[in-house]
This record gives sequence, structure tokens and C-alpha cells, in this order.
Amino acid sequence: QVQVVESGGGLVQAGGSLRLSCAASGSIVDIVAMGWYRQTPEKERELVADITKGGSTNYADSVKDRFTISMYNAKNTVYLQMNSLKPEDTAVYYCEAEGRAVAGPVYYWGQGTQVTVSS
Repeated sequence: QVQVVESGGGLVQAGGSLRLSCAASGSIVDIVAMGWYRQTPEKERELVADITKGGSTNYADSVKDRFTISMYNAKNTVYLQMNSLKPEDTAVYYCEAEGRAVAGPVYYWGQGTQVTVSS
């Protein structure tokens, strides 16, 4: 059984900052990458940022230069530092962990954490 638990969401004014955390635990296979996605009622789930254990990162254009993803490999924990937040960043943010199993990649998802940015 695998648990992926996010924390750190909340309400913030435009221009403010939030830091999201996510930890994957339990009977997990080797985690090779973790990432953050977000979703609103109007839009499909989209990638915000991801990072490999080797440190390679990838960001959505809309968050480049404002968000920073980092990973603590030993604890399968990933962070998302969000600065200069905008109302359009309002969404439910989901953490995803990619594991490598014998049969191929496996993906674990958290329940999501709400981020609301007021104007």
C-alpha cells in the first residue's frame, strides 16, 4: 500500500507565496520522479512541474520563474515553492510519484490540496 500525502495549500493574496509539500510512503517501489499537477473545474489536470531523482526539472510555461520544485530523495518528498502567486494559479494541486517496477512504471497520486489566490 502506498500513501501520497500533500500539505501546504491554503488562501493567499495575489503576489504572495505558498510552499507545498508531498511525501510518498508505504510499500513503494523505487521512486524515480515526482511532480505537481493542478486542476480546476474548467480545465483538465495539467502539469505544473516535475523533477527526477537526478535533479532534472520541467515547468509549465505559466509558472516558470515563479515556482521552484525540489526533491528530498531519501524521504521521497517533493516541495513546490510558489512565489508571485496569481489568481489564475487557483486550483487543486495534486502530487504524483512515479515508481519503477519490474512490469514497468507505476504512478501514485495524492488526494490534492486546494490553493486559492485572491485578487
